[in-house]
Amino acid sequence: MNHECDLLLNCSERVLGGEGGVAPICRAVLATRILRSIAGLICAAPSPAGSITVLRGAADLRKLLPSRSYTSCVCTAIGTDKMPQGGLLLGTKFQATMCVYYSVVTMLFDYRIDKVKQGLLPSLEDLLFYTIAEGQEKIPVHKFITALKSTGLRTSDPRLKECMDMLRLTLQTTSDGVMLDKDLFKKCVQSNIVLLTQAFRRKFVIPDFMSFTSHIDELYESAKKQSGGKVADYIPQLAKFSPDLWGVSLCTVDGQRHSVGDTKVPFCLQSCVKPLKYAIAVNDLGTEYVHRYVGKEPSGLRFNKLFLNEDDKPHNPMVNAGAIVVTSLIKVKKSFLVMQFMNKMAGNEYVGFSNATFQSERESGDRNFAIGYYLKEKKCFPEGTDMVAILDFYFQLCSIEVTCESASVMAATLANGGFCPITGERVLSPEAVRNTLSLMHSCGMYDFSGQFAFHVGLPAKSGVAGGILLVVPNVMGLMCWSPPLDKMGNSVKGIHFCHDLVSLCNFHNYDNLRHFAKKLDPRREGGDQRHSFGPMDYENLQQELALKETVWKKVSPESNEDISRTVVYRMEGRGEQN
Repeated sequence: MNHECDLLLNCSERVLGGEGGVAPICRAVLATRILRSIAGLICAAPSPAGSITVLRGAADLRKLLPSRSYTSCVCTAIGTDKMPQGGLLLGTKFQATMCVYYSVVTMLFDYRIDKVKQGLLPSLEDLLFYTIAEGQEKIPVHKFITALKSTGLRTSDPRLKECMDMLRLTLQTTSDGVMLDKDLFKKCVQSNIVLLTQAFRRKFVIPDFMSFTSHIDELYESAKKQSGGKVADYIPQLAKFSPDLWGVSLCTVDGQRHSVGDTKVPFCLQSCVKPLKYAIAVNDLGTEYVHRYVGKEPSGLRFNKLFLNEDDKPHNPMVNAGAIVVTSLIKVKKSFLVMQFMNKMAGNEYVGFSNATFQSERESGDRNFAIGYYLKEKKCFPEGTDMVAILDFYFQLCSIEVTCESASVMAATLANGGFCPITGERVLSPEAVRNTLSLMHSCGMYDFSGQFAFHVGLPAKSGVAGGILLVVPNVMGLMCWSPPLDKMGNSVKGIHFCHDLVSLCNFHNYDNLRHFAKKLDPRREGGDQRHSFGPMDYENLQQELALKETVWKKVSPESNEDISRTVVYRMEGRGEQN
C-alpha cells in the first residue's frame, strides 16, 4: 500500500546521502514547512469553539486524510512517532487537513520532478527498462515484443505507432540490430510511455491477460466439438461458407486483443449490423425521434414476420421491420457516412462490402419487400421516403463485411461507452450506447433472446451468417463466428461458447461479484485484487499527483469556504479511477 512512498523516500536517501531512512535534513525541512503552514493557518483563521482537533499521531492523521498513501507520506515527514507531548492542535478540521495535504504532496511531487530532471531519480523509461531487462544491460528486441504481447497489446496497435516506427528505425540504423541498450530503449518507448507503463504494471481491465486467454482457448476448443446446425441457404451466397469455419476474437476496453481460429476470414454482418445502425441513428437523431417510428419491446415472433405493435410500429430495431424503418431514418444520402462510422467503430481495421451477397439478397428478398410494402401501407416511414431505395440500402448494410478481429473492436467500442479502445476516438454518444445495449439484451438473439438473457445475461446480437456480437460492458467485446445455425437462427458453436464463458467467469449482469467466489473474475489478478510490478510502484503516487494538480488549484489553504464535501471526494474519486 505504501510502496510508492517507501521507494520515494529511499530515493531521497540515496540522493541526500542519509542512512537508515530519509536524510535528517530532508525530514527537518519537510516537518518545518508543514508545521509552519499549520501554525500560520491556525493564527490566521481562529477555530470556533468545539472544532479544535488534536493530532497525537498517525491514527489521528488517518482520520483526516482521504488517502492512506498520503497519510504515510505525512507521517514519515512529520515523524508522528515523536509528536510533542499533548499532540498538535489543529484548527478548522478541513482547512488544516488540506493544508497538510497540499504541503506534503506538492513538496514530494516537486522534489521528485526536480530530481528526475537532474537525472538523480529514475524516469518511467528507466523503470520500464529495468522491469523488462531483469538485471541485464541490454534487452533483445524479441523479448520486448514478447513481453508486450503478453499484456494483450499488439505491435499494430495505432496507439503504439510512434514506438514501433522508432523501433524499426533503430533496428535499421544500429549495428547491433537485435539488442537494445537503455538509451536506445528509452528513445523507442518515450513517445508511448504512459500506455506502456500501464500495460507492464498490469493496470489494464484484465491484468493477467495470458491466463485469461488460456481459458478462452479452452472454451474455443470445447465449442469446436459441437456438431449440428445448418448453414443458412435462403440467401444463396451464404450457403457457400464451409460449416467447419469457427473463430473467436476479443478486444478489451483497454485495447487488449486475442484471437483464435478462423478470425481473418471475411463474412457479412447480416443482422449483426442492426444494433450498429440503430446506434448511429440515435447518435445522429436522438432517442425520442427514433422511437417515434419504432418500439422497444420484444415481439415474441419470428424476426421476419409481417407484424406491427398496437401503435402500428415495428416492435423493436432488432427485427427486420424495425431495422428497415431505422434504415429509412439514416437516409440513403448518408450511406457513405455509415461506412465511416463502421470504420471508426472498428478502429480502421477491416470493413468491406460483398457485392455478391448484396445482389444475392436483393434477388431473393421477397419477404423483405413484402415487409417494406406493409410498412409503407401503415405509414411507418418518414414522409417522402422512397421505399425501394431504402430496401436497397438495407441490403447494402447487411452485406457489409468484417472479420472476427475487426468486429470484436466494434463490440469493444460499445463496451467502452462509444470510444474506440484502440484509437481513443469517440464514435457514439453514451445515450446511443446505453439504448443499443439495452435492446441487444432484450431483443438481440431472435426467439432465443429471453433464454440468452437468462443464462448468459449479456447484450448480444446474432446474424444468419453465423456471427454473434457479444458485449461485456466496461470489460470487452467479442465476435464469435461459425456458419451452422440452430433452429432459432443462432450459431450453434457461438451459443455454446457464450454459455461456457459466463459459466466460467462472473460476467453475467446479475452475478454477485462479492460473494460468488466459485467463478473466475478476470478483472482481478488471480481472482483477487490487481497487482503491479514492484520496481514501478511509486509511479502510482506520481500519476495521482499529476491528475489531481488541477483540483488542488481550485482551493486555497487561506480560503474560508468549507467545501470539503466536494473537493476531498473528487480527489478520492480521481485516485480510484486511476
